[in-house]
Amino acid sequence: MASTDVIGAGQAQKKQGNNMSSKRKSRGPWLERYSALILAIVLLGAWQILVPLSGLSEFVLPTPLAIATRIVNELPLLATHGYVTLFEVVVGFAMGVLVGIPLALSIFYSRAFERAIYPILVALQTVPKVALAPLLVLYLGYGWAPKITLAFLISFFPIVISTVVGLQSLDKNLVNLVRSMGAGEWQTFFKVRLPAALPNIFGGFKVAVSLAVIGAVIGEYVAAERGLGYLQLQANSQFDTTLNFATVVAISGLGVMLYFIIDTIEARVTYKRDSAK
Repeated sequence: MASTDVIGAGQAQKKQGNNMSSKRKSRGPWLERYSALILAIVLLGAWQILVPLSGLSEFVLPTPLAIATRIVNELPLLATHGYVTLFEVVVGFAMGVLVGIPLALSIFYSRAFERAIYPILVALQTVPKVALAPLLVLYLGYGWAPKITLAFLISFFPIVISTVVGLQSLDKNLVNLVRSMGAGEWQTFFKVRLPAALPNIFGGFKVAVSLAVIGAVIGEYVAAERGLGYLQLQANSQFDTTLNFATVVAISGLGVMLYFIIDTIEARVTYKRDSAK
């Protein structure tokens, strides 16, 4: 009888432990999925509450509610200038892809070209792009060209580096195995090298598109008559802090939108790697 009671108590404890474990597991994915939203709500709520309590005027620091209201009221204006910035970013990023991928392939397949071009790429990347903006305006004028060129210059370097790293990270034994089975270099590249390098390449794309937004806005700061950077300068000159913040939110939203577009494409064309956690 005593042994039966012990066994029954053990099974009850085990069942209780399994129930607690399943509750933790069900709670875990929910927190992971909505953690960013929860943190954003907490931060915005604290901002909304603390600004009036501290006595700051909206001229110094507007509340999130005031910024959101201004975004709604000025949505046509923000959209008009946002389309201009979006065009500059997309074209500059596309140029970065079209130039960066072939350049990375040339670096990967040619050791001499790698040694010749790498120092130039690093030197070009270390030059502050703000310093290049006035020169680009001087040579290319006040139209689309300087903003697109600046977005291209600031975005193509991550694409080159990530592509080269992705191609070099493939296990050489796997390449030798494929070649021993009669595969040529084209087959090896498209069947083995490229699929293995795609996660790195898309990682570079995500960094590059975010930097392209920065490059386009910097170009608009220097010389532009349209664009979100130009709109922010106009708001700043009129001491319109709320519109200034609304423009910053629009610029950030533009970058986030492009980032998640690339992330969605990546999820469809690349295999999913297991996390190291």
